[in-house]
Amino acid sequence: MSLDFGTGKYERLLAACRGLDAVRTAVVHPCEEVALAGALEARDYGLIDPILVGPAAKVREIAVRHHLELEHIPIVDVPHSHAAAAAAVALVREGRAEILMKGSLHTDELLAAVVAKETGLRTGRRISHVFIMDVPTYHKVLIVTDAAINIAPTLDDKADICRNAIDLARTLGLARPKVAILAAVETVTAKMPATIDAAALCKMAERGQITGAVVDGPLAFDNAISASAAAIKGIRSDVAGDPDILVVPDLEAGNILAKQLTFLAHADCAGLVLGARVPIILTSRADTVRARIASCAVAVRITHARHAALQPVT
Repeated sequence: MSLDFGTGKYERLLAACRGLDAVRTAVVHPCEEVALAGALEARDYGLIDPILVGPAAKVREIAVRHHLELEHIPIVDVPHSHAAAAAAVALVREGRAEILMKGSLHTDELLAAVVAKETGLRTGRRISHVFIMDVPTYHKVLIVTDAAINIAPTLDDKADICRNAIDLARTLGLARPKVAILAAVETVTAKMPATIDAAALCKMAERGQITGAVVDGPLAFDNAISASAAAIKGIRSDVAGDPDILVVPDLEAGNILAKQLTFLAHADCAGLVLGARVPIILTSRADTVRARIASCAVAVRITHARHAALQPVT
């Protein structure tokens, strides 16, 4: 089963959310037009029920200036972005919100509150970022990870990066997603540590340490994406030519790949942070409306899947 998303398929993702209740979402420091409008757009689609966390006077001033309607939307008044991050995380810990949505503060500032040892939202997993990308020249969605958080991930970090992405793909309807572990070459060599990590991740999947997916690597990008390129090099792989998830060797490679796909291949993308107690929506000023709404839709799907998993079996 392939994941439906993007041009011609994007509406199916929203349709899958139409029967779901809006999820209470803490919007952190929405102190510029795009950040505030993005939350209101998601509300208008029936995806989220926002709580705005930031300097109330500034939020209202932005709403008036840009003709945005805030009636009936609660605002938690805090003096600055640092306090907004802490207050939003506290809303989740208190059970008053189930999703975090980044506003106009820096990502590091928000994540510092999320990973705080005593007051944050840590789990046993390493947190990681995913781009859920609709690339017009590819036959299905690509999940690219990690392109925003883990700068130089260790093998253990990469294992959690894989697990987070696999869980997401399964939540979105893929029974057994295909994971390509990327490197510059498809052969294992000590000269390129990323190839050794890739081989180790495949062995971990073989031994049941990473479950729920077909994992292969190292694969160079061409071999991962193109079955014919893999065949020319004699690579036999159930993943080559058909991956759902691309796991990059480090943040720089992932960030460059995602931005190339966005700006050269005109891909739409949704962005989320996984591995915390709740999904965290990361959007940027450069995102399209489609990307912002898609990010919220995926977070809502994750939240409702967790609700279903907690229901007692009858």
